[in-house]
Amino acid sequence: MAQTPPTTDFGFERVPAGDKARRVRGVFDSVADRYDLMNDLMSAGTHRLWKRFTLALANLRPGQRALDVAGGSGDLAAGLARQVGARGLVVLSDINAAMLARGRDRLIDAGIVGNVAFVQADAQCLPFPDKSFDCITIGFGLRNVTDKAAALAAMRRALRPGGQLLVLEFSHPRLPGLKGLYDAYSFQVLPRLGRLVAHDEASYRYLAESIRMHPDADTLLKMLQDAGLEACRYHSLAGGIVAVHRGYRC
Repeated sequence: MAQTPPTTDFGFERVPAGDKARRVRGVFDSVADRYDLMNDLMSAGTHRLWKRFTLALANLRPGQRALDVAGGSGDLAAGLARQVGARGLVVLSDINAAMLARGRDRLIDAGIVGNVAFVQADAQCLPFPDKSFDCITIGFGLRNVTDKAAALAAMRRALRPGGQLLVLEFSHPRLPGLKGLYDAYSFQVLPRLGRLVAHDEASYRYLAESIRMHPDADTLLKMLQDAGLEACRYHSLAGGIVAVHRGYRC
């Protein structure tokens, strides 16, 4: 008897596990040119504060090495590059070529060159030696990964002993009354905004759905621990809409 192939979530839809990466690539191919503008519009600019908070937790020293996984258009990578300075190195990686090109162009335009490298890579099987980085970040990318446990294990493997993983991601609202407002915004306003600005309603409907399918903060904390990270904890932001998880390789 033939076995049923494994499936995974693509928003609220169940799809073959091997098909999710292709579908996610299609989403980001579509929105790459308007990605930064949409981030500002969707969050009223507060995504910059969330990223600033994450970078403050990174607290890297000059000369250290960092990796930004699923780094998109390079906001976190730019901040990490400023922390490590000319003697350090930041690798910006993304599985999507269009987003990686967008990030490279933005960093060059900002004058951030010489201490940044760009690698197209799958978060589930990072092409870096063990114990390569003092800090690894992934901002709003983990929910798009097919096998989140494999990605967390790959990031832990690439950390040096004492190195820190920071996961900035949407989570589940905790404030009373916030969930209803957040759902109305996500499923009514956000797709319309995507249609008007990015000319792509479906991709932003997927993004809203993918947030709902992502593990809540406590479940993700357990996933970091299961990946072998130590001293794990998280910070809830914006009433629980966003969380920053952190853990260390000992």
